[in-house]
Amino acid sequence: MRPSLFSALAAVSALALCAPAFADTLIDNVDGVTIDQGGKVKRFNAIVFDEAGTITMVLERGDKRPKVDYRLDGEGRVMVPGMIDAHVHVMDMGFAALTLDLSDTTSLENALAKIKAFAEANPGRPWILGRGWNQEKWGLGRFPTAAELDSVVADRPVWLERADNHANWANSLAIQTAGVTAKTADPAGGKVIRDAKGAPAGVFVDNAIALVAKVVPAPRPEDRDLALAKAQEVLLAKGVTAVADMGTKPADWTAFRRAGDEGRLAIRIMSYADSVETLELMAGPEPTGWLYNDRLRMGGIKLFLDGALGSRGASLKAPYADDHGTRGLALLSASQLRNLMSRAAMDNFQTAVHAIGDAANAEVLAAIAELSESYKGDRRWRIEHAQILDPADIARMGQHGVIASMQPLHQTSDRLMAEARLGPDRLAGAYPWRSVMVAGSKLAFGSDAPVEPADPWAGMAAAISRTDAAGEPFGGWFPQQTVSREAALAGFTADAAYAGFADGRFGRLIPGERADFLLIDRDPLFAAPEALRETKVLQVWIGGVRVRGD
Repeated sequence: MRPSLFSALAAVSALALCAPAFADTLIDNVDGVTIDQGGKVKRFNAIVFDEAGTITMVLERGDKRPKVDYRLDGEGRVMVPGMIDAHVHVMDMGFAALTLDLSDTTSLENALAKIKAFAEANPGRPWILGRGWNQEKWGLGRFPTAAELDSVVADRPVWLERADNHANWANSLAIQTAGVTAKTADPAGGKVIRDAKGAPAGVFVDNAIALVAKVVPAPRPEDRDLALAKAQEVLLAKGVTAVADMGTKPADWTAFRRAGDEGRLAIRIMSYADSVETLELMAGPEPTGWLYNDRLRMGGIKLFLDGALGSRGASLKAPYADDHGTRGLALLSASQLRNLMSRAAMDNFQTAVHAIGDAANAEVLAAIAELSESYKGDRRWRIEHAQILDPADIARMGQHGVIASMQPLHQTSDRLMAEARLGPDRLAGAYPWRSVMVAGSKLAFGSDAPVEPADPWAGMAAAISRTDAAGEPFGGWFPQQTVSREAALAGFTADAAYAGFADGRFGRLIPGERADFLLIDRDPLFAAPEALRETKVLQVWIGGVRVRGD
């Protein structure tokens, strides 16, 4: 496996360092689509960019073409801005691609067989690590157990992350190695799933994950470099040229910096630190400048207010319909949330708060309303996910410039689970994209990769249809919450850039911004949802340099 990983790193290095940007380049004969400075769709037929990779002209069919050093024929293909994923976990994406992937498993038996095969194929790995399991997708009706993992791998610790990143599954040896027993108390904001005798049963939810994670061997710097290379490869294949990295750790940041220093950083990363300590250590007293020609910046912090719906960690106002004994997990108290948001705002860092349940979303909206009295100016408060909202709170989403960072594919993946968790009477505020937009909140769309695939075309298709890849359910799930094709495109381009304070730098194909664009095989504003999912990315250009394609 190792030679192929080094090949992946070398491939991304080659992409990032391929032919230098030309002086005054005209790309003509394209069917161009972008979002203009007023938020409207603009059609064009050519662009001109300078040797720095900055757009100088956007031309329509009748406009006179300037004299340039280089002219390229777009052959009538569709040109759109580079896609921006407003919520990913870059290093997790890379490691997910390099370790055991359970995201395609459809039953516990299927997963156990895959785990066993992976362990047998990798006898030298001291731990079996992976991610992507989902007991709801398996139809299991409960969490899997350590004993079930022991039946296929008992000689090495096994540690597997759930699809939503909010629960982990361990075998007995992993639990023993961590020293977790029946006497180990649940940490604040976490839960150890236990058997009838109170012993750890195998699954650790939210803050309880750290009980075992602390003994898992940390990746080496070279492992992180390989993971970053793989993540970039995956993103570029789908036309994603920029991302917001949510929860950047110090080791992640240094991997990004190494890549930037060595010319291996192809994509643009808007970084949100995992803690105040990381902000202070990596950024210092204020957001960093834009580094490596607008490829990297640490401008904010990611906070967790609750867990996920699938693991019943999302904080709800009323008990779960399928478990009346819980309303989820509050990972921060009201005062802790305000203190952390205030601490970041004092130094002009942006705050992005993970809130999934309706109680969590109500709490962060209340905190924003209070803090906006003290911290004036352009704050662009972000709520990450905003999946379940009390309809009574939706009107508050547009106040104080709140940005709703939402992931369309979550709705299609979570639909049946959401119905079970909430019951039929509490679905009106579930994944309410159009209502949030009508309330005045700007939508920034993303994937939450590796939780969902980093596929903006599938994301746009879900946003405009509320159906999955199979076209289910017919007519869309709560179709009144679809958005227009124009809004979906903006959510993955201009508005995603705005959400990260990158407007004016990239996200729109307009003069003064970076020449980050794609040539694709169909017009996203006319393609049916099923056709949009099949979009082929023919070329990827970042800063006026072609980094992928023919």
